[in-house]
Amino acid sequence: MTRPDVRPRTDRHASAGARAMPGGGADRMEPGRLIRAAAFAAVLGLAACASEALNLPINAPIGDSRQQGNWTFGDPVHDETYVGLAFSGGGMRAAAYTYGALQELDAYRVQTRAGLQPLTESIELVGGVSGGSVTAAYFGLKGREGLPEFRRRFLERNAEEGFDTQVSIGNVVKVLSAGGLNDRSRFPRWLDDNLFEGATYADLFARRRPVVWVTASDLYNRVPFVFEPITFSAICSDLSTVRLSEAVAASAAVPGVFLPVNVENFGATCGSRVPMFMQRALADSGSAAMLRASAQALTRLRDDPAAHRYVKLLDGGITDNFGVHPLAIMRTNRDRGHVPLTAEQGARLKRFLFLVIDSGRGPAGDWSRELKAPGVGDLVNALTDAAIVGATYRGYDYLRAVMRDWEEEMKQWRCSLSPAEVRRLRGSLQGWNCRDVTFSIGRVTFEDAGPQVKPLLDAVPTRFVLEPAIREMVIDAGAAAVRNNPTFREFVRRSGIKRVGEAGL
Repeated sequence: MTRPDVRPRTDRHASAGARAMPGGGADRMEPGRLIRAAAFAAVLGLAACASEALNLPINAPIGDSRQQGNWTFGDPVHDETYVGLAFSGGGMRAAAYTYGALQELDAYRVQTRAGLQPLTESIELVGGVSGGSVTAAYFGLKGREGLPEFRRRFLERNAEEGFDTQVSIGNVVKVLSAGGLNDRSRFPRWLDDNLFEGATYADLFARRRPVVWVTASDLYNRVPFVFEPITFSAICSDLSTVRLSEAVAASAAVPGVFLPVNVENFGATCGSRVPMFMQRALADSGSAAMLRASAQALTRLRDDPAAHRYVKLLDGGITDNFGVHPLAIMRTNRDRGHVPLTAEQGARLKRFLFLVIDSGRGPAGDWSRELKAPGVGDLVNALTDAAIVGATYRGYDYLRAVMRDWEEEMKQWRCSLSPAEVRRLRGSLQGWNCRDVTFSIGRVTFEDAGPQVKPLLDAVPTRFVLEPAIREMVIDAGAAAVRNNPTFREFVRRSGIKRVGEAGL
């Protein structure tokens, strides 16, 4: 989650953070300062002075839900290697760290039906939350060819030009009275002008791959809100017309700093229905709690649009800071072993690597050294961190369990195929072994970057601007963390994948 940092830090940490702020951070503080200032303003009763602000919806209706299913997804080549990535929140720190991870993956070569290709060409799925959603959406739109431009167009820029972070009484009053400081007229426009150039989901769908899942948080239903066709079909809205900049801005909408983003719910006006696998979850009291909550939310929106006309979205990290919810939900309670892969992908698959690129920081501050209780600011941040981190780790553990089950279910499905079906899906029976498929899932953390680097990464503030030296350190750390990650190293060893510069390449 791009949750603003308001925690007191050690002198070393504070120094590194100040270097990352334009002008030393004298009057443009990390956005979370607004939250503490808001509490003070509330005591003074200033909230009554400000006018109401509104965010108009970012979406439009669709006439027939079947139109949403006309988009073709997935790899038309269907190779043996499938890579999925999930990018966590963390502002520009997350964007730079995940960019470094992509650079490292791009340095490896894997054998495909089209010949030796960069491993990034095998990325079929990428999910993103908050700061990580910027990298995910741009990579989905531009592919590996767009990586150099991403550095110039986003990482080297001050994205905070796109919204107001000034700490002032007037801004505090806005936060208290309107629910947020910045409306959608600013940050999405900045993202469009500097990065996405007005691209919509139709442009993303036209590329076919990778599948991109940008996640925000549905405040009322308290579940992740995923920008994908199933969600938008349920509310009879046309996802193809939604701008990527709006989805990313919703995923990165820090509470208080941004007004909640509105998605209009059109109910069942297009003949939509809740997917069958979610209906089964609702009928089964023993189904996974995460799946039931998501199914209940979609059912509530579809069946009672008058009571739930607007879905209000904020930072995706509130409900899923690792961005793993979409894959876990898409796989849970499915009766076909290959879903969400296509049958062709499932039949050709031999190795599936899924990495969570985690840009989250460890505990900070020195209040735990003292006997007295922490101050209000420290206490609020500690409670928020504990809730987010605890839920995030549980979500990751749930995904690992889902992936273990999926691997076995994939093998069972493959072994149930007749020779004729195998030939149709793979093109031939040559080399066919129905149980020859392996899933690898890992979390790439700051620890993987090395013990000397981790404290430096932990000191990088959650901002949307980084000083050049700090930015380059974070990018290099993202690459090193992937290279050193045990799950990735084992995947490379078993797969025989080579890094550029190694023997044979």
